[in-house]
Amino acid sequence: MLLASAPASAQVTITPATDTVHITIDGQPFTDFIFGGGNAMKAYLYPLRSATGKLLTRKFPMEPSQGEPDDHPHQRGLWFAHERVNGTDFWNNETTYTKANRGRIVVAKISDARSGPDAGSFKADLDWIDQNGVKLLAEARQITFRKTATLRIIDLDLTLTALVDVTFGDAKDGAFGIRLAPALEEPGSAEKGIANQIPGTGTIRNAEGLEHEKAVWGKFSNWLDYSGEVDGEKVGVAVFDHPENSRRARWHVRAYGLLAANPFGLKVFTGDKSQDGSLPLKAGDTLHFRYRVVIHPGDGNSVNLASLWEDYLKEAK
Repeated sequence: MLLASAPASAQVTITPATDTVHITIDGQPFTDFIFGGGNAMKAYLYPLRSATGKLLTRKFPMEPSQGEPDDHPHQRGLWFAHERVNGTDFWNNETTYTKANRGRIVVAKISDARSGPDAGSFKADLDWIDQNGVKLLAEARQITFRKTATLRIIDLDLTLTALVDVTFGDAKDGAFGIRLAPALEEPGSAEKGIANQIPGTGTIRNAEGLEHEKAVWGKFSNWLDYSGEVDGEKVGVAVFDHPENSRRARWHVRAYGLLAANPFGLKVFTGDKSQDGSLPLKAGDTLHFRYRVVIHPGDGNSVNLASLWEDYLKEAK
């Protein structure tokens, strides 16, 4: 585990600790990469903040959250996992759950922590371990944090290597996910029986201009945006799905605040039982995925996400 202090002059500062990596921007907390303690069985980033400091991710279950919905405790901040790998569930996997097939994604090493005036990054090596203690996958993940005057940007670049023969099953709960703040939910979208005392103001929109859950769920699109109002400020979160990924994602997005890019679902999204989105890998085979998160003021139209998408393609070559 690399423990390093950042230069005092760095404005995007990466500070590894025992079970957390702290990320600050211009001396203010931005997010933490959390991989130890509590009931979580996978690593996650929490919280996500705008350039003005607004919290854009749900607090539950990480900290007291009066009035927030308490569904899906496993949807913590920002994460990468999948519901079905050789039958093991790496998505719905809190220690408090009773299901037998819960897998665990464990950080084995943090390295190459770098701070800088406009960007900072670190690398994490992770093991995907099934319910029997067998390591199914080795993951190499690099996370880069960028800042501008108005934007906060997170780039994830990850490679999954099969340690044994594995199959990613056709299932809806995958793979790159964010659970957003209740204020960003689409109005009236709380799940049945779930109490949410914070009014939703959000709108879901994809790159084709389609809006709301029913129009965009399960479809392909270069990006998906979730915009609304948090504490009186118009803000949004967009996720870009790089076109050179090992497989493009369909969007498992819910009006209650879940934004997920899933490259392993087909039948589950189309309803066509003749199709199968499962993806088998032989031991030693790899998958490569890149995603960008853009936290922005206003909505997707006012910030010109189409232009930011083009910038991403140029930068990610």
